[in-house]
Amino acid sequence: MHHKLKILPCYFKAVVAGDKRFEIRNNTDRGFQKGDTIAFEEIEKGLTRDTLTGNAVHAKITCVIDYNQFSNQVVFGFEVIEEFSNE
Repeated sequence: MHHKLKILPCYFKAVVAGDKRFEIRNNTDRGFQKGDTIAFEEIEKGLTRDTLTGNAVHAKITCVIDYNQFSNQVVFGFEVIEEFSNE
């Protein structure tokens, strides 16, 4: 399955730099599983709505863990497959 996820600039930069290789997300309607792919799409927060910057990272989920998380939350590890930049 492929998932599109919005991500704030500070976290997006950490993913691109290789400093962040995990994510904590609500799994109620997503069903994240090992092997799924993700498009992390960088957003800028606005007063009335969020705006996509055009920067994105495609990744593959390497593990999914729900141990000791809040209800319906999971932690998943990922590896970057490809980066796209609007710059």
